[in-house]
Amino acid sequence: MKPFVKILLSLACTLHLFAEEKKPNILLIFTDDLGYGDLGCYGGKKVLTPEIDRLASEGMRLTDFIIPANVCGPSRAALLTGRYPMRCGHPVARSSVIPKYDNYGIAPEEITIPELLKTAGYRSLLVGKWHLGFEVEGSHPLDAGFDEHFGIGSNYATTIPETHRLYRGKTIVKENAKFLEITKAYTDEVVKFIGQKREEPFFIMMSHHIPHTPILPSQEFKGHTKKGIYGDFIYELDHSTGRIMKALKENGLDENTLVVFTSDNGPAKNGSSGALSGGKYVTMEGGHRVPAIFRWPNKISKGTVSKTTATSMDLLPLFCDLAGIEAPSDRKIDGKNIVKILREQSKESPHDFLYYYNGINLQAVRQGDWKLHLPRSIQDQPFWAKKAGGNKKKIHLNVTVPMLFNLSSDVAEKKNVADQNPEILASLLKEADRVRKELGDLNVTGNDQRIPRLQNIQEKY
Repeated sequence: MKPFVKILLSLACTLHLFAEEKKPNILLIFTDDLGYGDLGCYGGKKVLTPEIDRLASEGMRLTDFIIPANVCGPSRAALLTGRYPMRCGHPVARSSVIPKYDNYGIAPEEITIPELLKTAGYRSLLVGKWHLGFEVEGSHPLDAGFDEHFGIGSNYATTIPETHRLYRGKTIVKENAKFLEITKAYTDEVVKFIGQKREEPFFIMMSHHIPHTPILPSQEFKGHTKKGIYGDFIYELDHSTGRIMKALKENGLDENTLVVFTSDNGPAKNGSSGALSGGKYVTMEGGHRVPAIFRWPNKISKGTVSKTTATSMDLLPLFCDLAGIEAPSDRKIDGKNIVKILREQSKESPHDFLYYYNGINLQAVRQGDWKLHLPRSIQDQPFWAKKAGGNKKKIHLNVTVPMLFNLSSDVAEKKNVADQNPEILASLLKEADRVRKELGDLNVTGNDQRIPRLQNIQEKY
């Protein structure tokens, strides 16, 4: 066990004697490539999401929730550590079948949400996709703090048998798991875990493959929507969510469980980013702004909507606060505690600036509603963004000069207002220079940047 965690665990055991209020359970439903416009409660068309819409009606829906990466691996690393991917050492997506990535995973030196919650007496479960170096020593979910694990180590690729292995912990329980069976198996596991009677609180991370490719809804969900098999796939996600919420209620855990529903990044070519431009793979808002729903009866008001800017990195300090523990103080945590936002005690974002990286390339800086896109070329992009490949969401601004957008009036990032706002432009360019020195950029090593064990980082091979 890491020294920092040992100290917290000892302190937590002492403080437990004086605990006055039962700590809440925490359930994180983390979807894969779910777009801002893929849900009914976010204005999605021809979709069928009654359970997720109900979740929103019973809690708070955020409309400006930012993921610090537009692909899954870096996004997951940032959420679990509360730190930007450049800071925590996982800035690009990985492949489990390309030798280049054999030593690339979430750094063992990083401190994660389940490790922290363990010091407060939480038992944790990860179900589903990992994609953070499953086979890399020190980067398995059990090494990253989860007590239990059930799932697949990466994306499921229909043509790559190695990605079909279903694991419990580090043991293969099924060599050739069928994709059509996976979501039900994952949901069954979560329902079973919820039904186990225990004294300690729990943290569950339900990490879906839906709606990442392959777009293969199970048979019972086919033909239910007007959006083809993609809509049916979303409907299967919705059904899973409903089963999990039902399990909480049937086991008397509904009142004392915070449920968070969100996505790892914006939509791929099949999904919808609503009024936002772009999607997965790019630093337009469509790639980084995702659905986010927070539900906790009697703690979060029903049917509320917040426009306040927050990020997935905020979950670590939020969960620490709810568990009665401190976030790590020996390193920079980029996330902020958003409990006052959820309780409608504040409408102010805790973030002065947000930084949009594509791989290791700093491409945009945001302050409030102002978003600066920095000059870059196609050659500067990571491999996943270089070619559109028929994906109209891979929108690349032709950024030869800095471009400035006001998201309050132009959330689609269509009108460059840099010439009309020279002082704001200069301020954001100055901040870009500052953060580049801290977190790095192409050909720049930051002074607080964890360097991954990976050569030629922006390229796939």
